[in-house]
Amino acid sequence: MKDNILTFIKALTLITILFLPIYLITPSSSEKNPNVIKKIDISLLEPVIGKEGGTLRKALAADAKTFNPVMAQETTSTAVIGVLFNGLTKTNLKTLLPEPDLAYKWERNKEGTKWRFYIRKEAKWFDGKPVTADDVIFTYNQIYYNPKIPSSAKDILTIDGKPFILKKIDSKTVEFIIPKPFAPFLQAVSQPILPKHVLEKYIKEGTFTSAWGINTPPEELIGTGTYKLVSYTIGQEAVYKKNPYYWEKDSKGQKLPYIEKIKAQIISDPDVRLIKFLSGEIDYYGVRAIDLPELVPKAQERDFTIYNLGATPSTLFVVFNQNPKAPIPKYKLNWFKNQKFRQAISYAVDRKGIINLAYNGLAYPIYTAVTPANKRLFDEDFYPKYPFNLKKAQKLLEEIGFTKRKDGFLYDKEGHKLEFTLITNSGNKERETIGNILKEDLKRIGIDVNFQAIDFNNLVTRLMSNYDFEAVIIGLTGSIDPYFGQNVWLSSGHLHMWYPNQEKPATDWEAKIDSLFKKAAVELDPNKRDQLYKEAFKIIGIQQPMIFIVAPEELIAIKNHLKNVFPTVWGWYKDEWVFTEKQ
Repeated sequence: MKDNILTFIKALTLITILFLPIYLITPSSSEKNPNVIKKIDISLLEPVIGKEGGTLRKALAADAKTFNPVMAQETTSTAVIGVLFNGLTKTNLKTLLPEPDLAYKWERNKEGTKWRFYIRKEAKWFDGKPVTADDVIFTYNQIYYNPKIPSSAKDILTIDGKPFILKKIDSKTVEFIIPKPFAPFLQAVSQPILPKHVLEKYIKEGTFTSAWGINTPPEELIGTGTYKLVSYTIGQEAVYKKNPYYWEKDSKGQKLPYIEKIKAQIISDPDVRLIKFLSGEIDYYGVRAIDLPELVPKAQERDFTIYNLGATPSTLFVVFNQNPKAPIPKYKLNWFKNQKFRQAISYAVDRKGIINLAYNGLAYPIYTAVTPANKRLFDEDFYPKYPFNLKKAQKLLEEIGFTKRKDGFLYDKEGHKLEFTLITNSGNKERETIGNILKEDLKRIGIDVNFQAIDFNNLVTRLMSNYDFEAVIIGLTGSIDPYFGQNVWLSSGHLHMWYPNQEKPATDWEAKIDSLFKKAAVELDPNKRDQLYKEAFKIIGIQQPMIFIVAPEELIAIKNHLKNVFPTVWGWYKDEWVFTEKQ
C-alpha cells in the first residue's frame, strides 16, 4: 500500500466539488449582475482564527422534497440537508483535490485497484454512536447498490457496469476493491455515508425510498455533518445547531464550525429575499442582474460586499420529452425525437437577446453542456453552434415535413398543428423572461407555444416521476469532472432528461456517448480523458437533446460582519471557518 495519493491523483483526474458528486436539478440560475464589485482569489487566502458562537441567517429558495440524501435529485433538497452528512472524502476548493473527511487517511496498492480507508476514531453520529466500517459497507451494498432503490449515486459507483467490492478490515477500516484503475475514484467515495443502526430497518421493510420524508421529525435525521437539523416548518424555516461531535478544530483547539446556529427562512420569491437581505434579516443573497441598481448604492450604508464569482458550471436549457412512457401524443414524441426538429428550435433561440434581456449581459451563450468554468473542456471552435437564425430554423422544419397554413402556423404531414406546452418554475424571473422570449420568437416561424410557470417541486415531479411534460426550461448544476454527471449523460441515468432509465440505449448516438463516458472513467491520462469527454459533448451539441441556452455568471452579496468568507462558483471554501462578529 502507498500513502502517496496526492501525487497519484494529480496525474489522474479532474474533480467535482459538489456535496453530492452528481448533477442536480436547480430551481434557479445563480442570480447575477454585470458590475464587478470584488473578486476573490482563494489561491492567495486562508482563513484566520475566529470565534465561536452567533447565528448565520440565510434563505432557502424552496422546501425540500425529501430529507433522504439518496433520493434527493434537486438542489431544493440538498440545500436543506447538505450540512448533515459526510462522505469518506471531500474536495478542497483551493487545490481541487480530494482531502480527508470521514476517513482521515487512505492507502492504495500499486495498481490502484485496492483502496483502504481509515475512519476517524472520533467520528460519531448525531446520537453519539461511533461511525464504523459497517456503516460504510451498509451504505454501499444495501443502499447505493440496491436494485430496488433508484439512486442517482449508482450511476457513478460502477466501473464497466461492475460495483465496487467492499471488505471490512476492522471496525474502523474498510477496503474497496475495484475492477481496474479508476481516475475519479476518490471523488466517487465522497457520497454520504448513512447510519446502519437507523436505516437498516427501512431496507428490511422495503420502505427506504419513502424514509426520511419532509414530515420526519428532525431528531430522527442522523448524520455526521457540521450541523444537525433541529426544526423544520414547511414553507417557513429550517433551524440548525452545531454538531457537538464534529471532529475538526482550529489551532487553538476551538471546535469547528465556528457558527453556533443557522436559521434558514424558506422564501421562494427572490424579490422578498432581496428585501430581507437589505433589511438585515438574512446575511447573504444571490444577486440577480436586475438587482445591482438597488444594491450598489446601498452597499456601504447597509455594510455588505458584492462578489463577482465569474462564470458558473451551471447550465440553462430547454429539453423536449422523448420518453415513450410519457403521457403525451405519439406524434409529438416523433417531433421531439427528430434531430432536425431540435436543431431548428436551437436556431430559433436568440441567446444574445436572452443574455441582454434576462441577465443584463452577465451570461455566456452555450450550445452544449460545457461552460467557460470548465476550462479544460471549454473550446468555442470545437463544438457546433446554432446562431440565431429564424429562416434556417423554419427551413429545417420544412425539410422534415412541416408546412405553413393560412393561419400562420406550421402543421405536420398528418395535419397536426405544431404546438407544445413549455413549462418552467414560477418565481424565477430569468426563466420566465426566457419562456416569453421563446414563445414570441417561435411564433414568428409558425410554432404555437403554451408557456406556463409552475411550482418547482411540481415541475420536478413531472420531469422525474410521471414524465408529464412536453418541454421544460430547467437548469443543472455542473461538475469539474463530467464523470459525476453520468446520471444525466448515460442512457441509463436517472437524470437523462429527455428519456431516463433506459434499459439499453434508444439511439446509436446515445450508445456512443455511453461508450465515451465509460472509456473516460478508466483513462488515466488527463489529456486523453478530456478528449473523450469533448467528443461526447460534441455529440450532445450535434444532436441537441437538451437545447442549451446560457451559462450565467454568479454574484453574491454578503454582510461584512461575516468573516473568513471565500465564496466560489463551486461553493464556499472552508465554510466551517466562517464566523460572525455579530454575536
